[in-house]
Amino acid sequence: MQTSITTYDVIILGGGAAGLMCAATAAARGRRVLVMEKANKVGKKILMSGGGRCNFTNYTVEPENYLSNNPHFCKSALSRYTQWDFIALVERHGIAYEERKHGQLFCLASAKEILQMLLSECAEAGVEIKTHCEISAIRAVHTEASTLSGNQAAGYRLDIDGQGGSLHCTSLVVATGALSIPTLGGSGIGYDIARQFNLALRDCRAGLVPFMFSDFMKPICERLSGLALEVEVSSAGQSFTENLLFTHRGLSGPVILQISSYWQPGDEIDIDLLPELDASQWLLTAKQQQGKQRLNTLLNKHLAKALVNELQGLWWPQLATSPLAEFSDKLLKTIGGQLNRWRLKPSANEGYRTAEVTLGGVDTDGISSKTMEAKRQKGLYFVGEVLDVSGHLGGFNFQWAWASGYSAGQFV
Repeated sequence: MQTSITTYDVIILGGGAAGLMCAATAAARGRRVLVMEKANKVGKKILMSGGGRCNFTNYTVEPENYLSNNPHFCKSALSRYTQWDFIALVERHGIAYEERKHGQLFCLASAKEILQMLLSECAEAGVEIKTHCEISAIRAVHTEASTLSGNQAAGYRLDIDGQGGSLHCTSLVVATGALSIPTLGGSGIGYDIARQFNLALRDCRAGLVPFMFSDFMKPICERLSGLALEVEVSSAGQSFTENLLFTHRGLSGPVILQISSYWQPGDEIDIDLLPELDASQWLLTAKQQQGKQRLNTLLNKHLAKALVNELQGLWWPQLATSPLAEFSDKLLKTIGGQLNRWRLKPSANEGYRTAEVTLGGVDTDGISSKTMEAKRQKGLYFVGEVLDVSGHLGGFNFQWAWASGYSAGQFV
């Protein structure tokens, strides 16, 4: 019995942000496009993002907002399809949005609107979408050009588990995401495909992920769980100022997620609890002017009482009931230094289970920054998170998905 083969111009593996953008763009050019998603529905990560409101881009997008072994790689795609292009698309579909801190843009109603917008764009352009798809094999093949709707003689054959038959395409786009949040479909299949075609990979690790502690900080975090405050956190030569959140596992919140992408196991982090103050000078002045006041009473004006109580237990337990006048200048300078630079050593991060992105991935040295095509494997493209490009928190990873998907969609 002969195996049936269905032919497409473009097959896209993965129905996430980058895959759907690529599909709509390619189909609008008249390409016959199929999106294959292994999960039961497309766009799961879009739907859960931003607390269900989808932080879909940012007013200020710069190459400096991205981590990659090649910091220049992202520039071409980001300039080819900008945040303003995506904002125009959102406005054309009548989706209401709002700006939050640091230029972050969110849907006013629901992330469902962004997914529906992408699906509408795909439907209008004639994209086919199939879910529950498992690929058993991918092979590069050479066929007669006349059998393809394009003019290229090379292509790819995909064998589908349990569905009997194969698919053929001229261009194969890997938009499979990465290892982060496996419950939403994260996997390493994109890396397997890269290896199959001899593309190099950069070591992967979790990014935008909370920290855990195994030392004295663990019970402190448990007791302070739910408490949030704005701080500056530094590590590995990087600094961010945003909200920190204590959890029963350790530390989270936007500022921790941001710095986690630069942190390596064994590194320390420095937390400035009073980023607007020179704490040492402030305490010495307070001693002169408010000497009868207790230190915890003074700190309660800037920090939550529960946090001050924990710091008191760490840094000045013997003087808990003493007035500031009884503190030596040396001790106040020390405490002030600790307030501006509380040095902690996470035992680990929470890993891919809660990581918002995967750092590393397909080495961009082997990929065209203009087309997203593998330089040594004609017709094979990689877009989105599977590549060694990861953005900061704040809509930058979605903008990379839109930009890289669009760029590939122009050339497949």
